[in-house]
Amino acid sequence: MRNSLGALLAIGLAGLQFLAVLAVVFSSYLTSESALLSHARDLLRDVGNNTIEHSRGFLRPARGAAELSARLAQNDVVASDDPVLLEKLIFQQLQLAPQFAGVFHGNEKGEFVYVMRTEDGPAPFRSKIIRVDDDARTTELIWRNDDYSVVERKMDPEDTYDPRTRPWYMRAREELTTIWTDPYIFFSSQQPGITLASPVLSGPGTVRGIVGVDIEISDISDFLGRLRIGSTGKALIIHQNGDVIAHPDTDLLKTEAADGTLRFTNIRSFGDPISRAAFSDLIRDGSGPADRPQLGQFEYDGETYVSVVMPEVSETLPWTFAAYAPESDFTSVIKHNRLINIWIAAMVAMITGICGLMLANYIHKPVRAFAVRSALISQGELDPSEPLPKTYQELERANTTLMQQIAARKETESEYGQTFALSSRGMVQIEPETGRFLRVNAKFCEMTGYSEEELKQMALADLVHPDDKPFLSWDGVSGEEQIEINHEMRCRCNDGRTIWIAVNGILVHNQEGRLLHAVFTMDDITLNKRKEEQIAQLSRDLSNLSRDNTMGQMAAGLAHELNQPLTAIAQNADTALLTVKQAPDRQDDELREILEEIEAQSLRAGDIIRALRAFIRKDEGVRNAFDLAELVDQTKRLIIAEAHVVGARIETEIEPLRLVVANRVQVAQVLVNLLRNALEALAENGDAPKVVTVTARQQGGQVLVCVTDTGPGVDPAIKLFSEFETTKVSGMGLGLSICRSMVEANGGELWHEDAKGPGARFCFTLSAVPDA
Repeated sequence: MRNSLGALLAIGLAGLQFLAVLAVVFSSYLTSESALLSHARDLLRDVGNNTIEHSRGFLRPARGAAELSARLAQNDVVASDDPVLLEKLIFQQLQLAPQFAGVFHGNEKGEFVYVMRTEDGPAPFRSKIIRVDDDARTTELIWRNDDYSVVERKMDPEDTYDPRTRPWYMRAREELTTIWTDPYIFFSSQQPGITLASPVLSGPGTVRGIVGVDIEISDISDFLGRLRIGSTGKALIIHQNGDVIAHPDTDLLKTEAADGTLRFTNIRSFGDPISRAAFSDLIRDGSGPADRPQLGQFEYDGETYVSVVMPEVSETLPWTFAAYAPESDFTSVIKHNRLINIWIAAMVAMITGICGLMLANYIHKPVRAFAVRSALISQGELDPSEPLPKTYQELERANTTLMQQIAARKETESEYGQTFALSSRGMVQIEPETGRFLRVNAKFCEMTGYSEEELKQMALADLVHPDDKPFLSWDGVSGEEQIEINHEMRCRCNDGRTIWIAVNGILVHNQEGRLLHAVFTMDDITLNKRKEEQIAQLSRDLSNLSRDNTMGQMAAGLAHELNQPLTAIAQNADTALLTVKQAPDRQDDELREILEEIEAQSLRAGDIIRALRAFIRKDEGVRNAFDLAELVDQTKRLIIAEAHVVGARIETEIEPLRLVVANRVQVAQVLVNLLRNALEALAENGDAPKVVTVTARQQGGQVLVCVTDTGPGVDPAIKLFSEFETTKVSGMGLGLSICRSMVEANGGELWHEDAKGPGARFCFTLSAVPDA
């Protein structure tokens, strides 16, 4: 929207009059308002000081209790090595301090004694005792009443808790001093809390164990809820990372994390929108609050608020108290009186504005003449060298600047045209209403085989393959404008070829936001698409080969096992028939016919089994020469997603190799089987490094390929390469057997050897093309 200079001058003169009157009106208002707001800020500051002292007094006993327990254990006053006595001492501490949620002690052996309050168990207190004796580890859970009597106790064999891995233990052991953790939501009680830990030293710099206290801090929120700050004011406490740890509405403090656990709500997403608007800037730039109270004022939803931000409670407790209250709670009376005075000032300003408008029209007259001249120059209807009309010196200087800008714009347009035409990538300019080509460069003409004149008579949809749908929103498919255009499409060339093109586009708008045209860059990605299709075909071939080999191996095994009983049946039937024939006094024609039929059918079944085995072993695949390094790379891409699932990485060390002669799909199947076996082993490897390495090197007339992993290795009890021998719950025990059969069918060998470190190592050989 363009503003008239005459109107601006009129409004400006009237505004000066208006401000002059308002200055008088506001003089008395500001004096009263300043006094009231000063009182409000003093009230907020006092509330902040009281809250900080309350928080310190609430948490101070925890530090004293933890450090006292550490010194008692350090001086052997408390038998820290006796879990039973230690549990009793901790139980007594917990009863004496109602703000404690739990007290614990852990040592360097991994032993742990923890007594906590509980509301959902069979008793009000629950103890957890972890004992470590050499390699034996036990976890005992005990529920007790207030008088220390046992209600229930049981062992927990599934427990894997180790205090030495907890953040509070590691920090206290590293810093050798009492530490406070960041506030968090307790897992058991689902209440906000904080943990204090203190080291038990056995010598200078040597830690024997850690004692600590869990404290629920929900009482601080209750204290904030009892505060009265104006009529509707609120107070809250923010941790240095932006988490809101105390607020009158405790339901707003907790939110669900991605893993399903509860965490504190950050001030940036806090459920109190006024608090979010007032204090989210505290953590935006990463700097903490100042070393003295910061008083402020802000606007939210048309309402003005006053606020205060106090310094952090201490270095160990980087908590910031903040509070706000509506300004209207203190200034509503004088605001009403101010509104009446403003209406009086508006009437005075309106009268003076009319007078100012007439003066502005006189001043604006030469400016209008200059504006008309500028418009004619911009449209090319007037030569810029024509003399200026009589005007102000400022406008003359503006005219000189305008002429310089016009020359610079023409130079920029020329540079853009050269960049467009000479770009090494295909570039097009498209009309938004029709999708028609407005401009194309030589590279795009070369890609499609059309001339520039032919393309300008076409639309982008004319080049899209007929089996594909148009992807642009303004080509008649949809009326909505796309924000980003990144697409891959099949393009029909002038000579009938089909190529793949990657399209990246930007939309060019004018000052009013109307779409002028779209500029696209086009890249020929046909070669990349072909490589992707080759990898997809290899995946399909591997699936078919794996299925056929598995069924063939099972059928061969069954044929071998069935052939022996069939042979025994035939021999027994033949013996029985001979016995009948040698006993002339016991001739039985019907029995003889039955025996002859049994013998004939068993021999027929044996012929069928032998024919089945011959059929299974008939086709051993076609061998061709191929690049093994390329096949390893394609195989790696096939299972890279499985490697990401288990957190492993696949490395390759391929030396310069000659081509190998083998069935390419069978070799790929062997590689996939070995890599999947390695990844399955690494999935059970915990937090240890997970690496699978594929190496290949020339070895005389053969190529040696090895697959090595950093997993737990092969169980010595497993007989490798045996059919139906497996450690997998759902496995058939045919994987390695099939791999060996396929490698041997291609003239090579497959074996397992020592990995010279953790993990397993499988190697096989393939014949290489003779060196010319």
